[in-house]
Amino acid sequence: MKSITDLEPKIVWQNFNDICKIPRPSKKEEKMINFLLNWAKTNNIEAKKDDAGNILMKKPATKGMENRKPIILQSHIDMVCEKNNDTNHNFEKDAIQPFIDGEWVKAKGTTLGADDGIGVAAQMAILVSDNITHGPIEALFTVDEETGLTGAFALKPNFFDSKILLNLDSEDEGEIFIGCAGGVDTTAKFYYETRNTNSTHKGFRIDVKGLKGGHSGDEIDKGLGNANKILNRFLWKATHEHDLRLNYFDGGNLRNAIPREAYAIFALPEHYIKEFNKFFDKLSKEIKNEFSITEPNMVITLTPVETPKTVIDFKTQNNLLTSIYACPHGVISMSQKMKGMVETSTNLASVKFVDDDKIIIATSQRSDTMSARRYVANMVASVFTLAKADVSHSDGYPGWTPNPNSEILKIAENTYTKLFNKKPVVRSIHAGLECGLFLEKYPDLDMISFGPTLRDVHSPQERINIKTVEKFWEFLINILQNAPQQ
Repeated sequence: MKSITDLEPKIVWQNFNDICKIPRPSKKEEKMINFLLNWAKTNNIEAKKDDAGNILMKKPATKGMENRKPIILQSHIDMVCEKNNDTNHNFEKDAIQPFIDGEWVKAKGTTLGADDGIGVAAQMAILVSDNITHGPIEALFTVDEETGLTGAFALKPNFFDSKILLNLDSEDEGEIFIGCAGGVDTTAKFYYETRNTNSTHKGFRIDVKGLKGGHSGDEIDKGLGNANKILNRFLWKATHEHDLRLNYFDGGNLRNAIPREAYAIFALPEHYIKEFNKFFDKLSKEIKNEFSITEPNMVITLTPVETPKTVIDFKTQNNLLTSIYACPHGVISMSQKMKGMVETSTNLASVKFVDDDKIIIATSQRSDTMSARRYVANMVASVFTLAKADVSHSDGYPGWTPNPNSEILKIAENTYTKLFNKKPVVRSIHAGLECGLFLEKYPDLDMISFGPTLRDVHSPQERINIKTVEKFWEFLINILQNAPQQ
C-alpha cells in the first residue's frame, strides 16, 4: 500500500507522518514540545518556549525580501483524542496510524490529528525549505487549543514581533476565514444517593452508537444525532411509563465534539419487560427514521445484563433525565450578517457519573455575538438550575470580528484567484479559533485563516483530502512570496 510519505508535497506529508508518531493529547503535549525543540536544534532554527509550552521559531528573510513585513504562521500542536469502542489505542503512548483511502488520508479507528497536525507540518516545511522566497518569518506552535485554549490565553504580548498572522487551522480549501465565534462552557453537577434495587427488577443496557459525531462548531448545523439526547428519550419515557430505575448513564467525551456514543444501565420491574420491549422497538424505528439521511449507520441496542445492585434516588433521576430532555442542543440562530452561517449554537457534549455520588453534564455554547453567547449560556444554565443542579460557566473565549479591509486578505484573495483561476470564498467560521485571543494581546494584528479540506474532525472518521493539501501548500507559499512591503 502506498505510504502517505509518497504523497505530494512530500516535505509536508513527511512532516505529518513524523507528527503522527508523537502522542499529543490536549494538556499532555510534552512529547510533542520536546520533538519540536529537538527538531529545531537539529535544523539550526532559532526557537524558544514560554511557560505554557508555546513554541516560537524564526527564519530570516531570503535575499531581496528583507524589506517585507514579517509574517507569523500559527497552528496548534494538540489533537482531539477520540476512538471507536472496539479500537485498542492509548493516545498517551501509541502512534496514530494514517492510511490512504482513495482521495483521503484517514487513521485506523481513531482521530487522525490533521486538526491541526497538517498546519504544524506545513510550518515545519516552510522553516526548513531552501527554495521558497519569503520575507522574515515567525512560526508559533500553541498548546491545548482543543480543550481550553490554554496556550493562546497564556501568550504574552511581547512573545512575537509580526503584525500579520496566518492561522493554518481551517478545514475548507478555497475558503479564507476572517472571523470566528467565541465560546463558553456551561457545566451542571447533580449529586445523588443510591438505593437498593428492588428484587423484582431485572437489569438492561441500552447503547446508542454508530453516529458520525464531529466538530460542535463546524458541523452543528448538519442535523447530526446527539447520542445523549437520543438515549435520554428512551430513559425519560420509560421512567414515566415503565418505572425504569437508572443505575448509570455515560455519553460523549469532549465539550467540542458532538457525542457519537452513549449507553445506560437500568433496572425494570419484571411485569413491564414485555411492554418495554415493544416500546423500545417502536421508538428505535421512529428515531432511525428521523435520522435516516444524516445518520444512516446509527445502531440502537437493548441488552439484558446482570441486575445492578443499586440505582440512583428517584428525585435525582427525574431531575437528570428531565433536564437533559429540556436542554437545547444545536443551532439557536443563524447569522443576519453573513448568509448561511450559524450565529449561535449549543452542544450537549457529555454526561458522566463520577465519584460514586456525582453526575457531571458538560455543554458548550458558541456565538460571534457576545450578548447572544451570554443568552444561550444562561438558557442552558436555567434548565439545569430548575432541576436543582449546581451550575457554573467557564471564563469563555472571545470571538474574532471580521475585517473586510484587511491588507493580508486582499493579498490572499488576489493570490488565490491568480493561482487557481477562481475567487476564494471569504467568510467567518462558527468554530472557535485562537485568533480572537491573539487579537486581545496583539490588537494591531492583521489575520486570516485557511487550510486544506478536512471532514468529520473530532471523530474517528476524521479525514483530509489529499489534493487540497497540494493547493493549500501552493497557496501558502505564494502568499509568503507576495508579502506586503514594510
